[in-house]
Amino acid sequence: MDQIIEFFKHLIDPKWIIAHGGLYLILGIVFAETGLFVGFFLPGDSLLFVAGIYGQELSDHFFNVPFVVIMTMIAVTGVIGNMVGYWFGKKSGPLLFKRKDTFLFKKKHLWQAKEFYDKYGGGAIFISRFLPVVRTFAPIVAGIVNMERKKFMFWNVIGSFCWVFSMMLAGHYLDKAFPNLKEHLEWIIIIIIVITTLPVAIKFIFGKSPIHSHFDEFGNPIEQPPVKEEIKS
Repeated sequence: MDQIIEFFKHLIDPKWIIAHGGLYLILGIVFAETGLFVGFFLPGDSLLFVAGIYGQELSDHFFNVPFVVIMTMIAVTGVIGNMVGYWFGKKSGPLLFKRKDTFLFKKKHLWQAKEFYDKYGGGAIFISRFLPVVRTFAPIVAGIVNMERKKFMFWNVIGSFCWVFSMMLAGHYLDKAFPNLKEHLEWIIIIIIVITTLPVAIKFIFGKSPIHSHFDEFGNPIEQPPVKEEIKS
């Protein structure tokens, strides 16, 4: 049991991930965080940033392929992850709203992603890429609400490539500009986690969602939102 707990601790340490699992573990984590609801706790943003810093090492250990190929592989994995989440939402959506909370699954995360989707529409798939927790549940919600497949795939591909390339290129070029960056990785990771998770944490803690008044516990509409009457001139 202690070994399992220790392994999960390592899974939120980007430096350990790159040192012990390399590109293969990065691909697995990106897939899990973007396609499986149990992966919401994984360190997507900080992992990609640190992977950009160690981009040359990743390339050297993977057949010396160019760095852009490494980024493309990770971005494609993010696309596939969201596709799995979308499919899972279409097949199992109502059951998720009925499911009881567990250590790895919190229904409030699903409600939060649903509210986020209702607010931003198709663009939510793009925006959610840059928001921890939300990016895990957004494709599932898109499947639940039967978002048009072509529209979903468009935002899925654009969002994944923008997310992966922006994070990894930021780490890559900042490392070139500041050669001592690796010596301060712990602080960098903490700063990235705070910046990316703070808005989501504030919303979870203080935000009041109106979504519950329009959907039952299974995600089915129970009443129509009030329609404002148009003012005739």
